Amino acid sequence: MEFDEAEKLCQKSLEIHREHKAPASIEEAADRRLMALIYEAKEDYESALEELVLASMVMIAAGQENEVAAIDVSIGNIYMSLCRFDEAIFSYQKALTVFKSTRGDDHPAVALVYNRLADVYCKTGKLRESRSYCDNALRIFSKPVTGAAAEEIASGLTEISAIYEALNEHGEALKILHMAMKLVKDTPGQHSMVAGIEAQLGLMFYKVGKYGEARGSFENAVAKLRASGDAKSVFFGILLNHLGLVSVQLYRIEEAAELFEGAREILEQECGSCHSDTLGVYSNLAATYDALGRVEDATVILEYILKLREEKLGTANPEVADEKKRLAVLLKEAGRARIRKGNSLVNLLDPARRG
Repeated sequence: MEFDEAEKLCQKSLEIHREHKAPASIEEAADRRLMALIYEAKEDYESALEELVLASMVMIAAGQENEVAAIDVSIGNIYMSLCRFDEAIFSYQKALTVFKSTRGDDHPAVALVYNRLADVYCKTGKLRESRSYCDNALRIFSKPVTGAAAEEIASGLTEISAIYEALNEHGEALKILHMAMKLVKDTPGQHSMVAGIEAQLGLMFYKVGKYGEARGSFENAVAKLRASGDAKSVFFGILLNHLGLVSVQLYRIEEAAELFEGAREILEQECGSCHSDTLGVYSNLAATYDALGRVEDATVILEYILKLREEKLGTANPEVADEKKRLAVLLKEAGRARIRKGNSLVNLLDPARRG
């Protein structure tokens, strides 16, 4: 996840290609696709798009039809991130035509493009088209071709489930997640994927108010990530936050506070104090401290959040106004005025725990 370092190394690789290889080689195209992934991860979508277009031109010249289609899918993904939905649909349709022609109508690659199209149409409010593409993808994944990797099918099913969830078809979404789980639960080396499916199950249960089931799914995901050595990842921190929210719903407030504290520690380390995910955990922790009667601790956190939001969004932003209202209530309980230049949250945290 060290994307700046990855970008430097990939740039060096591209420089070597320019110096020692023929122009526009297939190897250079592969590195441009890698650079596009790095830019996408850094949310520099325009630069990612440029690299993908250059890679596509090389593959077209080399007659690599399937590789061009795969790049078209990646280009569609970038257009989605830029909310350029018509262009995304065009890129996905190009890829779909090629994959159907070269791999057959029932190949998983075709189903994955159906997933992308379903997502586009869901986001643009064309729910009938979205449902149709979901159904087509599910038909393929339910009867996969021989030799298809179980994790690839499970990943596709997980994507379909998320779209059905967005379409408010929670029962269908849960059924599909269980199909995905069945495919990979006993597959060696797939702890992280299984944990991801467990986490999505937990979210589904949470949304429909089945908090006991949600807690069980989240706890299973936490246990799997700990077993696979992923207990310091961003995903793990977010998972602890979700488990904390479930604990709140089950009135296990002290347990929730511990989980939020664990999530805060990880996300501070991995994302920084100003990241939106970290700020969300701070807010949850402040509310939990308030519920436990730790008004002073809650106030310090909210003051810190408010300061950051004012700096980033401006004092007139609705989110800032909401934070001010929450803080005013706590300050009234604490019997003091807002400290504009008091201790920051960084001073509140135990340095030994922040690591």
